Amino acid sequence: MADAEAMGLDALALVPGPNLRYTTGLRFFLSERPVVALLPVDGPAALVLPELEAGKARAAGFDAFAYTDEEGYALAFHEACASLELADARVGVEALKMRVLEQRILERFAPNVELVPVDELYAEMRMVKTADELNAMQRAVRVAEEAFLAWVPMLREGITERRAAALLVGALLSGGADGLAFDPIVASGPQGALPHAAAGERPFQEGDWVVVDWGAMVDGYVSDLTRSLVVGHTGDTLQRVHELVVRANEAGRGAVGPGVEAQEVDAATREVVRAGGYGAHFFHRTGHGLGLEEHEPPYIVAGNTLRLKPGMTFTVEPGVYLEGTGGVRIEDDVVVTQSGSTTLSSLSRAPFVIPA
Repeated sequence: MADAEAMGLDALALVPGPNLRYTTGLRFFLSERPVVALLPVDGPAALVLPELEAGKARAAGFDAFAYTDEEGYALAFHEACASLELADARVGVEALKMRVLEQRILERFAPNVELVPVDELYAEMRMVKTADELNAMQRAVRVAEEAFLAWVPMLREGITERRAAALLVGALLSGGADGLAFDPIVASGPQGALPHAAAGERPFQEGDWVVVDWGAMVDGYVSDLTRSLVVGHTGDTLQRVHELVVRANEAGRGAVGPGVEAQEVDAATREVVRAGGYGAHFFHRTGHGLGLEEHEPPYIVAGNTLRLKPGMTFTVEPGVYLEGTGGVRIEDDVVVTQSGSTTLSSLSRAPFVIPA
């Protein structure tokens, strides 16, 4: 990897997660059995992993230093670090992903190793998506939207948040998702004032506004959407808030384009909410990057002067949250293009009415 070599690194050491998949195409569970991919900048890659996972590595053409549960991992790591001559080496690691377990293993079996964070290196590589990545993300959006539309008719007054969330999970998995982007948020009534509320046993009640935040994973890439449900009537304060948030969402998406600073998109949404009198109730960033993870760079937030480039993908999700009353958030997935941007999501932003 040329960028790693430019940083003066001798190798990379990656643990199970998106960067390992991005680099090697391989997926493993992060568990009590350590898995580490060792990728020299000028030699063949190797993986240290349990014997039960070794077939995947070998089938993909990687050297495998495998261990069994009975013998433990010490000898396998010793042999791998010695074979790759990692003693006294500069090794790039994921500061946001690597556990103390893997850190101490490397420090034990590669004496005098220097571990160097490479999170920014991977962020830079992964922010700009290829055509294949964008196609996967578009499919993830389509699956999420179709599942949502199949789900809404299942809902009625009296259904609990937890039951509604379970039905949404079923609709996603039966509708073509390989997995969930994250556990769906279904937050009704006053719970909607908590941006990351967990679905509980509260039943939908007439007059409730319900925040629904969900996403699908397709071919490893994710979508992330938020829409509002209303149980019965819509004529109250949150109706006016909803209209304001829709305008803020439109302003944010309209501000996206190549060369625009990420913070300018945040400012566009925030100004609409502030002018509407609810600035103090919009207390999170406007958006976050999407791809192999549901939260990754670029972050659409005040202070981020990163200039957007074609192929960058992220959410635009302004929200207003009124304690004791509820909340509204409208979230769409966008991609920067050569001339502006494209919104990958097309689901109506009007509130979806649930029979009372």
